Amino acid sequence: MTAPLEQMSWRHEPRTWSLEGGVLRAVTELKTDFWRETFYGWTTDNGHFFHQPVSGDFTAEAIVSAKHTTRFDQAGMMVRADARNWLKCGLEVTSGAVQVSTVLTRDYSDVSMAPITGSTAFAGFTGALGMRVTRFGAALTVHCRTGGGPWQLLRLGHLDLPATVDVGVMCCSPERAGLEATFRDFRIGPPISRDGLE
Repeated sequence: MTAPLEQMSWRHEPRTWSLEGGVLRAVTELKTDFWRETFYGWTTDNGHFFHQPVSGDFTAEAIVSAKHTTRFDQAGMMVRADARNWLKCGLEVTSGAVQVSTVLTRDYSDVSMAPITGSTAFAGFTGALGMRVTRFGAALTVHCRTGGGPWQLLRLGHLDLPATVDVGVMCCSPERAGLEATFRDFRIGPPISRDGLE
């Protein structure tokens, strides 16, 4: 099901990026983000998203790392139907630490956070995190893991999706430019078993 990374394309291509040996590296532009309305009252849709179209149910995985230094620095994965309906998940600096965030957007964005053990704010956190997103019809699940450990369920949510959506990796930095993000082992395949949700 996975197309070669070379066949994927950018939404809001950053000026600095490379793709070599299956490893994608990108550097974010100034004040980039994906967010709609909630709490802040503004909409931003200019984050960097490297993607391919995928039809039907799937599981997408990637290993994500980034040189976080600033509040709201983000690097992770995204599933996008359109500007009003999408999911993003991954590493984010918030509440004084690098955490795992998940944002579901259905006209309005919401966000949930989970801590990463031992992470600290503004310390150039470069630890790698495995991310996994699965589509089951109108349901999306998000899992993460460190190293070769077990997958942990972060989110199960509803999102009205067309038959084909864009799937890939994303990065953004709402309060600066220059976040260096790295994505390895990106792949898309059949959905995991429903028994694997726990």
